[in-house]
Amino acid sequence: MNQQKIAIMVDSGTDVPPRFREKYEMYWLPLLINYTDRQCRDGIDIQPQEMYDLLPSEIPKTSLPEGGMVEELFERIKADGFEKVFVVTISSGLSGTYNMIRLITEDFKGLDIFVLDTKNISIGSGMLAIRAAQMVYDEGVSWEDLKVLMPREVPHSKVFFCLDTLKYLQKGGRIGLVTAMLGASLSLKPIISCNENGIYYTAGKAIGRARSIQKVIDLAHEFAKGSAACDLAVMNGCAPEEGHHARNVVEGTIVNGTVTVTGQIGAALGVHTGPGLIGVGVLQR
Repeated sequence: MNQQKIAIMVDSGTDVPPRFREKYEMYWLPLLINYTDRQCRDGIDIQPQEMYDLLPSEIPKTSLPEGGMVEELFERIKADGFEKVFVVTISSGLSGTYNMIRLITEDFKGLDIFVLDTKNISIGSGMLAIRAAQMVYDEGVSWEDLKVLMPREVPHSKVFFCLDTLKYLQKGGRIGLVTAMLGASLSLKPIISCNENGIYYTAGKAIGRARSIQKVIDLAHEFAKGSAACDLAVMNGCAPEEGHHARNVVEGTIVNGTVTVTGQIGAALGVHTGPGLIGVGVLQR
């Protein structure tokens, strides 16, 4: 526990790798993955690869954590001796998690709670959670300063990703401002990111798989130019070989950045993107 007794809590859509959650004692609030015969807690009852393996037989639905799960987690945080909770959630424009947690905090007693709407998704949110933890545990930033500084960090985090197909985004109703017809002809594929309102939009386009991955890297490179130094993440969705190749290209292209996070996205997010995602996250420093 840090001296200020500040806990960091994240929903599973933030994609914070286990090593960072363990290092900074982060509390994990799982999104729910619903099959016809069972309900699974993301990252607890089901892991990403299991979800991908089951996709050919059933595309599940996802839902918010139940209110009781949130209250139970707050009670555990309080019992563990923390007095304040900094909650990091995925975009309110893509999920109701932020608003649900915010409403629960209004009546919860015994903890000082701040909820950050990252206006982002996956590692774009996750890198903000890691940054908050670094401020608390490594830099000793005060609670009052943390609540001021972290919202300022939100515009400095961006994730760009491409998909093998848009059908999972369409089926889950998460298409946002991305044109659903893209990819229907000429293998034209959108590069997706989140806008300032935290809603998916088309950040770029490319023809074919290889060019779409390169376009992801090019857009991340362009965003990274806005900072003298940045943290980088390279994520994949059931595409480890392409993810490894993308990392090598990123490291050779974005010379002012350091790859701090790699891996596979979480199961709940993978439901909406399907296999074949390649994403690059940038946190300007």
